[in-house]
Amino acid sequence: MRPSDSCIAGIDFLASSEQVAQQLIGVTVLIDGVGGRIVETEAYDREDPASHSFSGPTARNAAMFGPPGRLYVYRSYGIHWCMNFVCREQGHGAGVLIRAIEPTHGLDAMRARRGLSDARLLCSGPGRVGQALAIDHGFNGQPLDQPPLQLLAADGPVAVVTGPRIGISKAADVPWRFGLAQSKFWSKRF
Repeated sequence: MRPSDSCIAGIDFLASSEQVAQQLIGVTVLIDGVGGRIVETEAYDREDPASHSFSGPTARNAAMFGPPGRLYVYRSYGIHWCMNFVCREQGHGAGVLIRAIEPTHGLDAMRARRGLSDARLLCSGPGRVGQALAIDHGFNGQPLDQPPLQLLAADGPVAVVTGPRIGISKAADVPWRFGLAQSKFWSKRF
């Protein structure tokens, strides 16, 4: 990806994972027209001991070292597929975990996939996001600006809250978790 191609929906994916994670708040992510507004993210970087890229490239994390503006998909606890957006320059190994979205498009499809009706619980956690959007390993390495994926810029400025990341044991105190202020769709309160 050339630097001029790294901007998708107003986000420069060559920026640091911390910057991209904040800028993604309020952006809409759609897969085959199903999805919603991103309301919670976490940043991960190669120098970060909590990152999958910390120990260098492997078969599992290869997409994280690929071009920016692509998906890195991995299975968590052998159960849930989780979706990350790759950022920084190719070879660096940085990404942003999509922790929660506010469902706005294709709610019936998400409800069927998740087997529940409460919109607040459809995508409030990275595994739930993956299930609601029908993410699997086949999406690994997929460009964010090519079908079936689509990113839509935020409607305007958004207020972002910050806190420590959750669900990790290393570098858990690093304040690289970001959320849309006042959202009812976070995976956990800030």
